[in-house]
Amino acid sequence: MDRASVGGLLLAIFGIIIGQSIDGGRLSSLIQPSAFIIVICGTFGAVLLQSTLFNFMNAFHKLRYVFIEPINQRREVAEEILEWSSLVRKDGILSLEPLMTQSTDPFIQKSLRLVIDGVQPETIKDIGMIELNQYEISQRNAIKVWDSAGGYSPTIGILAAVIGLIHVMENLSDPSLLGSGIAVAFVSTIYGVGLANLVFIPIANKLKTILQDELTNYEMLIDALAAIANGDHTIVVEDRLASYLS
Repeated sequence: MDRASVGGLLLAIFGIIIGQSIDGGRLSSLIQPSAFIIVICGTFGAVLLQSTLFNFMNAFHKLRYVFIEPINQRREVAEEILEWSSLVRKDGILSLEPLMTQSTDPFIQKSLRLVIDGVQPETIKDIGMIELNQYEISQRNAIKVWDSAGGYSPTIGILAAVIGLIHVMENLSDPSLLGSGIAVAFVSTIYGVGLANLVFIPIANKLKTILQDELTNYEMLIDALAAIANGDHTIVVEDRLASYLS
């Protein structure tokens, strides 16, 4: 469980509740189902219109990483790479072949195959960075769903507010209905701005940080395997890895 994400979300909700109640406001006045439905459906409808279904679904699939912090295994991967380097120095490049079949990561499998096939170090780097760039584009397209939701949500909130005011104008002859219509109008704006700045945009930024850590791990792998293919000593490989672990 990512304590920062959970704690931040709870702190934001707690602050709104306390702020509302300090001056005698009622929490129930912030609960407007019609406004919430308009903002949520309108926001994600607009996002889905601009996205592919794959990116839209992938965005929700990645949502779990915001609250369940992925384990950064960079140090463990670095130690494994050092073992590969020592193995190559001792038994040659072909000793990596069993390791390639054991790995479950397609990126690692492909990178090891390039080393085993005797591909030039610079070519290994080029191919690895192309693969990594395509992976980054795919992941950023998914993260963009949350970024876009943060952009559309306040505007949809204003749209819902206008709808609420239209209901007010329609019921000017009945004063008893004016209060609820005005409440929907103002609460809609709160939902739009609040969801954007307290939920959607923070989720996008958190996922960007997680993605950057993942990309750095793969960059370290590409750099180290290119060094192994170049025949660099294990000490040199270790020094290169140390730069990523500092």
